[in-house]
Amino acid sequence: MRWRKGRRSSNVDDRRGQKVRRGVAGGGIGTIVLILLAMYFGIDPSLLLGSFEAINRNQTPPRSSTPVQAERGGEADFVSVVLADTEDTWNAIFAKGGRDYREPKLVLFTDAVQSRCGFASAATGPFYCPADKQIYLDLGFFRELHERFGAPGDFAQAYVIAHEVGHHVQNLLGISDEVRRRQSRMSKADGNRESVRLELQADCMSGVWARTADRARSILEAGDIDEGLKAASAIGDDRLQKQSRGYVVPDSFTHGSSEQRVRWFRRGLEAGDIAVCDTFTAGAL
Repeated sequence: MRWRKGRRSSNVDDRRGQKVRRGVAGGGIGTIVLILLAMYFGIDPSLLLGSFEAINRNQTPPRSSTPVQAERGGEADFVSVVLADTEDTWNAIFAKGGRDYREPKLVLFTDAVQSRCGFASAATGPFYCPADKQIYLDLGFFRELHERFGAPGDFAQAYVIAHEVGHHVQNLLGISDEVRRRQSRMSKADGNRESVRLELQADCMSGVWARTADRARSILEAGDIDEGLKAASAIGDDRLQKQSRGYVVPDSFTHGSSEQRVRWFRRGLEAGDIAVCDTFTAGAL
């Protein structure tokens, strides 16, 4: 992936090395839920509860007084460039549709972090918190992506970031709120299926980013698409459940199977148009 000459984002909040006191969001989002989340990637913890009522909106996480500091070419620098590229891409897409894009913050942390969606350990994986409109990432996940999930490469890492930005886009468009409203009236199994559609749409949006950015700035190199597809496949619910439990329970899926994640990422990547990402009216995922 051609990224080293890219613009750096000013929206990276570096909290690495900060000590975080263990907290619990209002309504009892606690250790048990976070442990369950550990097998997933890119999760919004509040979605599993089907309600925002559990979020303590009065909690204010500690803020770094300085922007991200990193040696040029390092992982944090890479994150800053990819985030900046998503900003440029989604600003252009929103402007074309007559809307303003509000850029998200991306928080880098070590081991644990307190967001307005509650306390999360690094085991939770990268996640987007709609309550504060911020993305949270422990850079150790990139090593886990390579070593545990078998998905190495800089574009695989960029896919992770772009997926979380996709959740921010859903939040701005009101899609996330509508899904939560529907989930509140559904059974757990039906609510899970709504979550799957939300996650697959974020996968599609990450593909839209990649294609749009490549058309504008030629960011993709040989092998990048394969890296992204491999990453999408690696974090499918069926594969993760097979690894952790030894068997698969489709009704408990919240992100989609490996095949589904690859299909929707590829769909956005091939079209480069957000119009193809309507997972909610698709007859088959």
